[in-house]
Amino acid sequence: MNHLVFFPIILPFLTGILLLLLPQQYLQLKRITSLASTMLLIAIASVLLNKAADGTILAYALGNWAPPFGIVLVNDRLTAWMLLVTALVATGALLYAIRGIDKDGAYFHVLFQLQLFGLNGAFLTGDLFNLFVFFEILLLASYSLLLHGGGRLKTKAGLHFVVINLVGSSLFLFAVGTLYGLLGTLNMADLAVKIANVPTENIAFIRTAGLLLFAVFALKAALLPLYLWLPAAYAHTTAPVAALFAIMTKVGAYCILRVYTLIFGSQAGHLANLIEAWLLPLALLTLIIGVLGTLASTRLRHQIAYLVITSIGTLLTAFGMNSETSIAAGLYYLPHSTFAAAAFFLLADCIANRRDVMNDQFEPGPIVQQQRLLGVSFFVLAILIAGMPPLSGFIGKLLILKAALAHPALPWIMAIVLTTSLLTIIALARSGSMLFYRAQAPHICHINPDIQRSGMSIACELAPIIGLVCLSIGLLIWADSIIGFVTATANQLMQPEHYIRSVLDLEVQSL
Repeated sequence: MNHLVFFPIILPFLTGILLLLLPQQYLQLKRITSLASTMLLIAIASVLLNKAADGTILAYALGNWAPPFGIVLVNDRLTAWMLLVTALVATGALLYAIRGIDKDGAYFHVLFQLQLFGLNGAFLTGDLFNLFVFFEILLLASYSLLLHGGGRLKTKAGLHFVVINLVGSSLFLFAVGTLYGLLGTLNMADLAVKIANVPTENIAFIRTAGLLLFAVFALKAALLPLYLWLPAAYAHTTAPVAALFAIMTKVGAYCILRVYTLIFGSQAGHLANLIEAWLLPLALLTLIIGVLGTLASTRLRHQIAYLVITSIGTLLTAFGMNSETSIAAGLYYLPHSTFAAAAFFLLADCIANRRDVMNDQFEPGPIVQQQRLLGVSFFVLAILIAGMPPLSGFIGKLLILKAALAHPALPWIMAIVLTTSLLTIIALARSGSMLFYRAQAPHICHINPDIQRSGMSIACELAPIIGLVCLSIGLLIWADSIIGFVTATANQLMQPEHYIRSVLDLEVQSL
């Protein structure tokens, strides 16, 4: 069973190599191979989730080198949860891409698998340096995917994206270099042990390194004030890439949760709860900025990008309260916000393709084809992403507000979360009205010729979107079981001793 931990990394890596070797004219074979590999990741993640559900932590020593000297991969409840969410979102994005968008670049499927390789590696690694390595793989793949199809706006957004993230990579190296120089290890379990007993003269240096790491993770998560790269990058790339990028900000949130409960948690002595004073205020401010951007947006894709920022503000508000109930609430909200944002990016593309030169602008335009079906889809996703009852967004926000009842910042959290939710509803209602109810009849828009030539029906276009919405409905139907799982996950995170023992007591097999 331990060998299965390596599969979410090696599978997309080998698939990417295989796709690279296939000639470009074998596009259909590339599509089948990429889709089959991505769907197989769902099965693997499900098995790992089932194994982790009873609290089992699987540690895998690469090269048979015992930790902390060798590279170790670790699968616990949180890791398995993130792997499954990633595989599900990736499948939806890929199903939409194979309608024809993947033809715009020769290496789309190779880069897509490389992106999954980086994402899964970041979730599984138990070592800070290898987290840096997987971040760089993510940067390479995401930058190339962002530019897929070409264009001035994509190039401009991509340049900002890569420059800002390269600065973050430099800060990451400074932080891990400081930690390794002072503590002689980058294994996260070993760091947790050594930081709890760090000499007094090294506390200031380690605190600085810990805050540098927080800055890097905040950049990946698009936390205020490091969110400026996200709106243009997400709004100007292709729809399936934007849908896959819905999980990208969650990598930063995952790292914040992992590092600051395991290494700088309550057991870290003088460095305990290192970012507690920073995370919650920044998350609430991010929530405010996100909803202001949502209100000010003049295009649907830009609005969804700001909704991603709003969702990360809500998620990190839950994590920032630093309690078992709030972390559990955040872990329930995480897949909901990811599925909803991914589905909305895909729907925005469907709408834009049917509005001729109006594209996704919030201006009255001609009636679009299949207006009623697209309008109903927009309405459902608006309810979903705004957190209105009866869908999973409402449950997620209700859990977060319930967790806030025991927090000293309750008035601020309650006021900001409820007000921003109301403003989100207003913004989406205005957008829907502009796109569907203020259409200028009798002229009817014609569908994008590229989509028309593909021969795909509206049902085929909406199928991935419906699938992602069904996943959110699943979060509602099986809410009791899922809440039980995320509560157990939060408990495991708040008591990291089992994780530390599972890694440091790992016995390697004799060669």
